[in-house]
Parts: sequence; C-alpha cells; structure tokens
Amino acid sequence: MSELAAVLFDMDGTLVDTETLWWLTTEEIATGLGYALTEADAPEVVGRAVEDTAAHLVRASRAGDPAEVAEALTGSFFRRVEEGAPMRPGAQRLLTALEAEGIPFALVSASPRVVVDSVVGGSLAHVPFAFTLSADDTALTKPHPDPYRVAAERLGAEPRACVAVEDSPDGAASAEAAGCGLLVVPSLLPVPASPVRTFARSLTEVTPNTLRACLPAPRGA
Repeated sequence: MSELAAVLFDMDGTLVDTETLWWLTTEEIATGLGYALTEADAPEVVGRAVEDTAAHLVRASRAGDPAEVAEALTGSFFRRVEEGAPMRPGAQRLLTALEAEGIPFALVSASPRVVVDSVVGGSLAHVPFAFTLSADDTALTKPHPDPYRVAAERLGAEPRACVAVEDSPDGAASAEAAGCGLLVVPSLLPVPASPVRTFARSLTEVTPNTLRACLPAPRGA
C-alpha cells in the first residue's frame, strides 16, 4: 500500500454529531425570518459555511441582512455546541488507531473558529490533532480546495499523500479539488460518487488500512 502521510478530518457530521445541531439552528433562524425550512434547503445548509447559509436564508425569506443572519446563526449554533456535541460512532477508535501507528491527523472544518475551538475544547479536548483549521483560516473555505491544500502544506505533505474524511458534498468537492485521497461517510446529505471517492457507511468500518487504500495511485502507475 502507498504511504499515508496524514489524515485530514472534517468536523461537523464526521467526527462529531453537530450536523443535527446546525440544522436545528438554521431552522430556528429561518423561522425568525418568516421562512419554513424544508429538505429542499439542505444543500444550502448542510456542510456549507455560515455566510453561505445566511445568504441563502436571506434570499429565500426575502428578509434580513446577511451579516446579521450569519451572526445569529453562529451565536445560536455556538450555544448548542457548548451544551455538548457527541462523537460519531467509530471516531474514537479510528483516532486511537492512527495515533498508535504514528500517523498525524488534523481537523479541517468549514465552521467558524469560535465553533471549532468550542468543540475541540469540549468533545474533542482529548484528541491530539496536529492543528485545527477553521473557515476563518483561509481566504476561501469548502467547497473550494484552499482548506485541504493549506492543511497538507502545514503538514509538509503533498495533498495526494493525504486522505480527507468527509461527510458532505461540499467537503468532498473541496478535498477532491485539492488532490487528496478521499473517504466519504455521508451523514445528512447524499454525496455523489466519483472515480476518486471511496465510501463507507460508518467510521466503525474504517481502519488505517482503509484510509491507505483511498490514496490516489502513484503517478506513472
């Protein structure tokens, strides 16, 4: 198998069960704008940056200011996260296995820094991430490739030597565009298949060797 330089984990819906909290938050803010959130809104909500979701709610409701709505979303979500965000099934076992093999791993999230720090200081306080990357740390966040390219660079690795673990279409698009290997474990939204995407139903099925098998074939192979 190819050498696995690092694993880059998405946070919301991948390592911790915050996607449900984010949906409840968005539903609450949407109601305040006079708009009823439905499943049709999911692609604009799940796995998206706060600013993207805020812009969608303003468009859909024809009410509010995008900056104020983004602030309200962040504040409400932060309060929910502070109350506790449980880890996803199999996450702890996989992180422990990677640590035992000496494989570094980092957190690459599209959530704001204040939310990332809250989760990392709470549910994930015991996890030895090499570093954490938030939406505030790159000029563009997911679905753009910037977060995963920057993460690989910080680790001194080529993106193609890293595997991203994602749960959403935007996150998968970001990792794929960056050139990373990609394991998708869908949560609230279905993720389209592609030739470079490997799928698992749950992290309970995933081992370090599963991740190694997600690496792109060596150039010239």
